Amino acid sequence: MRSALITGASTGIGRATATHLDAQGWRVFAGVRREEDADSLRADASARLVPLMLDVTDPAQIAAAAERVGGEVGEAGLAGLVNNAGIAVPGPLEALPIDDFRRQVEVNLTAHVAVTQAMLPAIRRAPGRVVFVTSIGGLIAFPMFGAYHAAKFGLEAVGDVFRRELRPWGISVSLIEPGSIATPIWERGMEEADAFVAAAGDEPRKLYGKPIAAYRKVAERTAARGNPAREGRARDRARTERPPSPHPLPGRRRRQGPSAPSSRHPRAHPRSRHRPHDRDVVDAWHFHPPPAW
Repeated sequence: MRSALITGASTGIGRATATHLDAQGWRVFAGVRREEDADSLRADASARLVPLMLDVTDPAQIAAAAERVGGEVGEAGLAGLVNNAGIAVPGPLEALPIDDFRRQVEVNLTAHVAVTQAMLPAIRRAPGRVVFVTSIGGLIAFPMFGAYHAAKFGLEAVGDVFRRELRPWGISVSLIEPGSIATPIWERGMEEADAFVAAAGDEPRKLYGKPIAAYRKVAERTAARGNPAREGRARDRARTERPPSPHPLPGRRRRQGPSAPSSRHPRAHPRSRHRPHDRDVVDAWHFHPPPAW
């Protein structure tokens, strides 16, 4: 039986991935932070699914998860790791509390490296593959999300480096860059925006009140786009088809012709000119040989 660990499996893309892989016969280790989320997953899945208390910013929990996963998979190893956990705290960089900036970089970037490091001994035994859930926000940046974009741009680099460093052991690494997906991250983002406005002084509210109000409208409109279940099926293909593409771009339809970004050379397209559509992620996972060393 193949095994996979998914971080951030309480809701959204992570939960959809966990339940889909469970339905496909995988043994799934689903990282959650609350016992009620673990109970909810158990209710929706088979006995193969194993919820793990895993705060990806807690070194002790990461070490405990690595020990348990490594012990349960044994010599078969860990076939898949999906680094999915993430947060978004919107706010103008000028006024964003520096602790909120650090928190987003810690969760969205540093924690992905920490979890991958801890799980690599088990992944190498399979050998398995690593999937980083980045974002279209790792390719282009928008106002009000400076810290989020900084972390996601960094994760693009981390994924590319891991892919080349781990290739000698047959470990594949892919980055998924979805657009708008209907998950609770948008609701949490609006709550964070409201908290920022409430805590900000008169001057930040005067300067940035209108942009924050515009963000709320965008968040409400985009929250209904995309289907996390489709994202979950995409990650299934990311772990089962060979060879994987290093940079699949999700969306509604596949672009054709000379303007389409190359799967073999994912950096060949200018970030500002080719903006991916929200096409079906499943359709995006057609794999080609990754670039050579």
